[in-house]
Amino acid sequence: QVQLVESGGGLVQAGGSLRLSCAASLSIFNISSMGWYRQAPGKQRELVASITRGGGTNYSDSVKGRFTISRENAETTVYLQMNSLKAEDTAVYYCAVTKLLGGLYWGQGTQVTVSS
Repeated sequence: QVQLVESGGGLVQAGGSLRLSCAASLSIFNISSMGWYRQAPGKQRELVASITRGGGTNYSDSVKGRFTISRENAETTVYLQMNSLKAEDTAVYYCAVTKLLGGLYWGQGTQVTVSS
């Protein structure tokens, strides 16, 4: 069973920064990609950023230039550095891992609240 442990959420003022982290309980050799999604109240869950096993990254247009996803290969920990936060970034952020042989696994979610 894959376990994802997230940390780093909280309350921050607009313009501030937060760093989320997610530790996955499986070998890097079993991972296809890791990513961060978010879900705001009344809205669907959306992809924020993802990083492939080879290091390729993808960002939603709403966070490009402000958020950076990175990963420590040896530890299979993925980070999301969030700068210049806006009120509309307020959401529950979920870490997700896609296994090489299939299967998408979710973390428990961490709340990010940006006050304007």
